[in-house]
Amino acid sequence: MRVQFVLQEIWIGLRRNMTMTISLVITVAIAMALFGTGLLLRQQVDSSKSYWYDKIEVSIFLCAKTSSNPSCQKQDVTDQQRQALKGQLDQMPQVSEVQYENKQQAYDRFKDRFAGSPGFVESTREGDIPDSFRVKLSNPEEYKAVAQAMLGQPGVDTVINEQEILKRFFRILNGLQVAALTIALIQVVAAVMLVGNTVRLSAFNRRRETGIMRLVGASNTYIQLPFILEGAIAGLIGGIFSSILLVFSKKLLIDRLAGDVQLVSQLGWSTVIAVIIVSICFGVLLCAVASFLTLRRYLKI
Repeated sequence: MRVQFVLQEIWIGLRRNMTMTISLVITVAIAMALFGTGLLLRQQVDSSKSYWYDKIEVSIFLCAKTSSNPSCQKQDVTDQQRQALKGQLDQMPQVSEVQYENKQQAYDRFKDRFAGSPGFVESTREGDIPDSFRVKLSNPEEYKAVAQAMLGQPGVDTVINEQEILKRFFRILNGLQVAALTIALIQVVAAVMLVGNTVRLSAFNRRRETGIMRLVGASNTYIQLPFILEGAIAGLIGGIFSSILLVFSKKLLIDRLAGDVQLVSQLGWSTVIAVIIVSICFGVLLCAVASFLTLRRYLKI
């Protein structure tokens, strides 16, 4: 098989169908970028879940004069009530650690956590956040037992499970992932259709050459190879452009999300590189297979 002839046929095909080839490259680039972004979001959710799972706490906020709970009667929790609650928590088998946080410590932690939002910090005064018990559970799934035991106890205002907050947040990220993958699927279908049309047009323009090749005994593989490689090269170029888009997606979406929302852990570049490789390979394979399936019909004529 003459490599020079195959390369020449590939160049002729790409040059004759330049407009459709450019459209195919753009479509593949967008499809693979969205596909890769979906994978990055998936990795982000999984890494964040594993990172925060062992750090989930139950916050038991105690009564204060600003409490809206009627059982608090607009009064601060007493030392006797606080000690009774601490003793009850220490005896519960679901609890692995209990830390008491007073109003000053709560306010300092609040300022530290929301240092990037000065307006939010300035609108909150010291004493607005009540003191609380921060409870780490042996198994985060056993939250209900602790909540039911604490709710209604003298001195308890509210019980908040951080796991429920995280679940809602990760549900939003999963929704973004599904949206990205859905749009990517639509783009993949469009890419397959474009590959089919490009190959058909290229095969029609070179029908005389392929007819002569058949007459002299060329194999189907020899005839198909330039067309398949045309699609693969277009997929490769689209995949390379998609890798650039994925780098921007990492910098502008994933990293910004991790910086602005402290519930998200950082996603490493090794994961991004792996997703880029998968996206490029998928783009090349998609275009090559679509070209092959389209050509099977023409070679039977």
